[in-house]
Amino acid sequence: MEPHDLTRDRGKTLRAPVILDLLAEELPDATIALEFADRWQLLVATILSAQSTDVKVNEVTRELFRELPDPEAMAEAPLERIEELIGSLGLFRQKAKNIRATAALLLEHHGGEVPDSMEELTALPGVARKTANVVLSNGFGRHEGVVVDTHVARVSRRLRLTRQADPRRIEQDLMRLFPRQRWLEVADLFIHHGRRTCDARRPRCEDCVIEPLCPSSQEAGLTDKR
Repeated sequence: MEPHDLTRDRGKTLRAPVILDLLAEELPDATIALEFADRWQLLVATILSAQSTDVKVNEVTRELFRELPDPEAMAEAPLERIEELIGSLGLFRQKAKNIRATAALLLEHHGGEVPDSMEELTALPGVARKTANVVLSNGFGRHEGVVVDTHVARVSRRLRLTRQADPRRIEQDLMRLFPRQRWLEVADLFIHHGRRTCDARRPRCEDCVIEPLCPSSQEAGLTDKR
């Protein structure tokens, strides 16, 4: 197969592992950016990260976890106090209700421990599949899927690893392209690449290690990378 054929849709199976290897070499520090001390804190931080930056969430959770470090403390805290502690985040009122209710459910049904299954996690308030994937992969080392946030979706579509818009369908495409043991790596690398290089508005294609394998770049030319 000619090199330019690798940028076509039919070459994505061949491109996928090469892309991941190149990004892994370029971004050896690509890991989850949220700060947490245990699985409970990981779960809370991930719930809070919806429509908020990881940097802002980390600022908020440092104080939150000092005052309310575990499910017992969170479940007993007045809702108004939780809202005060996370008030600088988007959707803070709904998030406060969710993390307080989640704490209560963990105490009632799981002995205060974070469950380790997709079904049990997604039954908790404020926990959708993406959040559950983050907790399972980073908290338990269990790879049940690929985390698809805005960065992963954008990078995957620009690389023509998927043409889907729905996160669940994007996830399914990525799960088919990459081996299970690398699903966490896919998310971490694509998120960091999306933040550092493959920006939503002004992608820095001239500095991109995987630019030769990117159909979007090849189609647009170096003067207009969309």
